[in-house]
Amino acid sequence: MIRLILVLIAVIVYLLVGILLQLIEWMIGKFNKPLKDRSSLALIKGVFRVILFLSGTKVTVLGKENVPTDQAVLYVGNHRSYFDIVIGYTLVPGLTGFVAKKEMEKIPLLSLWMKMLYCLFLDRKDIKEGMKTILKGIEYVKKGISIWIFPEGTRNRNEEGSMLPFHEGSLKIAEKGKCPIIPVAFHHTADIFEAHVPFIRRAEVTVEFGKPIIISELEKDQKKFLGAYTQDIIAQMIREPGSAKR
Repeated sequence: MIRLILVLIAVIVYLLVGILLQLIEWMIGKFNKPLKDRSSLALIKGVFRVILFLSGTKVTVLGKENVPTDQAVLYVGNHRSYFDIVIGYTLVPGLTGFVAKKEMEKIPLLSLWMKMLYCLFLDRKDIKEGMKTILKGIEYVKKGISIWIFPEGTRNRNEEGSMLPFHEGSLKIAEKGKCPIIPVAFHHTADIFEAHVPFIRRAEVTVEFGKPIIISELEKDQKKFLGAYTQDIIAQMIREPGSAKR
């Protein structure tokens, strides 16, 4: 319970201090938007690293060399925990916006930070609004901003190693944005919190980045079922950690 309390205190303090920081970031953005983007990302990464430290989470990263540092990509991962986003943000090399569920847009202060960091809010119940979100993601990618999605659509609460079916439409960001897909496998992130709610416990997790998927190089059937193809690669990484290096 102590870890949970420490993490909650860290989040609350940051959100309250964040009111002033958001004002400062807004002012910086008026004169130098690239600087604002870099400083906002650095702030969030710093806070998330503090949260991981307080939670006692040790992260092992595999396949980091597979992530391009000179272009935007679409990160596609399995989703086991709220901590997937916290961990993911600390590992990305550049500006990256996460696709989150629409409900998160209603959370005061947090949603402002998410918008500053190019996060997108997806309403899966409204096809028209969902398409607008995908189009915005395509626009971001073309501007050099990576996007991270969890195509399962929600956190998978089933046994470790399983996945829910991927929503094919969300991968249109890579197809239309003409950027590589980076498959990402999260291992044991539910052990931090979800496996024993409401406690946060020390955990060792692994995040593996697979080799870039270049859509133009795929076969016709692989392009047609891009979500299933990507999911198969992630499933292989989950079954055999380190397989992306082979």
